Amino acid sequence: MRIRNLKTCITLQVIAGLIVAVVMLTVAPTAYATKADKAQVLVDQAVITMKDFMADKDMDWLRKHIKKAKAILIVPEMKKAGFVLGGSGGHGVLLAQNEKGQWSQPAFYSVGSVSFGLQAGIEKSQVIILVRTQKALDKLYTSSLKLGADSSIAIGPVGGGASSNLKTDLVSFTRAKGAFAGLALDGSVVKVNSKVNGAYYGAKVSPIDIVVSQKATNTGSAKLRSEIADAAKKY
Repeated sequence: MRIRNLKTCITLQVIAGLIVAVVMLTVAPTAYATKADKAQVLVDQAVITMKDFMADKDMDWLRKHIKKAKAILIVPEMKKAGFVLGGSGGHGVLLAQNEKGQWSQPAFYSVGSVSFGLQAGIEKSQVIILVRTQKALDKLYTSSLKLGADSSIAIGPVGGGASSNLKTDLVSFTRAKGAFAGLALDGSVVKVNSKVNGAYYGAKVSPIDIVVSQKATNTGSAKLRSEIADAAKKY
């Protein structure tokens, strides 16, 4: 009798183990996304961010100056306490334009600071930064860049009749809840996200490898590169 009960118990344990294994195999691919998957999501979100800014009637200055930019940094979501405790931040992608007007593969960055915050009532915003000088772009190729200290930055002009003779290295634009957010980024730190770069391209690569030497490629960035190129040609 004891032997029969023991066999029954073992059988139930085996069946339970098989059920757990099947469930884990089914759930794991979606519940535990890889860094490469998350990187692709960020790239896809950057496409949406570009479309949102290009469709915004108040972003006329931005549209007209993309074609003159050395590079563009897109942060789909800048969140409160998203980078360090008590601060704000997010993750973004940097794409540079060569002399032929071709846009590079994206290099991944993290952006954050303890010194700035979003406007009252705003938990997150979209951010686009135009890199206008080679000096600023070269700084971004290093491990980190402090905005306002290593490179000058200004909030970009908005509105249909906006005009400005900005001389800064960088110009930033922010949107939240479909409107201009006016987020000042002075003091923010932009850091190379080496782990995400490695995961997305399947090898240890630097921003220079990705943007300048073009040693790394990922077909998943095609839509984003096309979106930026079309904007630069259209306006």
